[in-house]
Amino acid sequence: MENKLIVSLSPHIHGEDSVQKNMYGVLIALIPAFLVSVIFFGIGALIVTMTSVASCLFFEWSITKFLMKKETLTIRDGSAVITGVLLAFNLPSNLPVWIIILGSLFAIGVGKMSFGGLGCNPFNPALVGRVFLLLSFPVQMTSWPETGQWMAYTDATTGATPLALMKQIIHGNEAALEQLPDSLSLFIGQNSGCIGEVSALALLLGLIYMLWKKIITWHIPISILATVFVLTEVMHCIDPGKYMSPVLHLLSGGLMLGAIFMATDYVTSPMSKKGMLLYGVSIGLLTVVIRQFGAYPEGMSFAILIMNAFTPLINTYCKPKRFGEVARMKK
Repeated sequence: MENKLIVSLSPHIHGEDSVQKNMYGVLIALIPAFLVSVIFFGIGALIVTMTSVASCLFFEWSITKFLMKKETLTIRDGSAVITGVLLAFNLPSNLPVWIIILGSLFAIGVGKMSFGGLGCNPFNPALVGRVFLLLSFPVQMTSWPETGQWMAYTDATTGATPLALMKQIIHGNEAALEQLPDSLSLFIGQNSGCIGEVSALALLLGLIYMLWKKIITWHIPISILATVFVLTEVMHCIDPGKYMSPVLHLLSGGLMLGAIFMATDYVTSPMSKKGMLLYGVSIGLLTVVIRQFGAYPEGMSFAILIMNAFTPLINTYCKPKRFGEVARMKK
């Protein structure tokens, strides 16, 4: 019997790993952030996460079976669950169920399955769903419950996020400086924001786990975080009263969540190490520009989606060395 070389769509996993194994590895890495979200936001975090995951699984199953008419079900590979969790982690804990379901439909139906499913989507599906909801329901998507209201859901008391306060300071509201949480609170997660982005500690634990298991490499997350640190440090040195310290930027908003779990998506990120570094630096640069000079306090989601569009171009000009290629000797 002849051995056949099977060529398939991305993501390409080398060695004994499989797409399913790595997907569930990512889910394990997300557990600390999920536990912290439940501790600080209570029942709201549970409702948002369960609704998002269940909706993503249902829509992927129904679209695969009834619209694409495929016999092989793709919901077992873990990608739909990850999309559901990451979408939930990008939402406030008081978002109504019907809006979460609509976001899940857009993430799976438009962001993923309309391109052919896993391996074919040019953009991160969870971010596609998140940006769709942000543009469609800006009031609900920017209403941030304060921590400690464990049994409150849609009636939770809301407050400003650290990034919103930083934006006010940039525009001259010096009183907002006194409302900024300290670095320890930001590191642990005791501040307003999307349920999965508030705790830098929990997200860093997930990063360590994925690096240990070799699910991802350091190139994308570290290049993003380093770029943001350097740029915000320069701006802080120029005008410390207007631009906050780089530590506050690293610990605030969706920077950690995006750099560790969303920018590193196998399908939508570059394949070569050089391409990953270019991709990460560009995301960091765009994030700082949008945060400091744009209309939105947060720029991570937009930065990742913009660079998702450039990934094919980066892959074209940052190709890895061909297997078996021998460098030409200089004369």
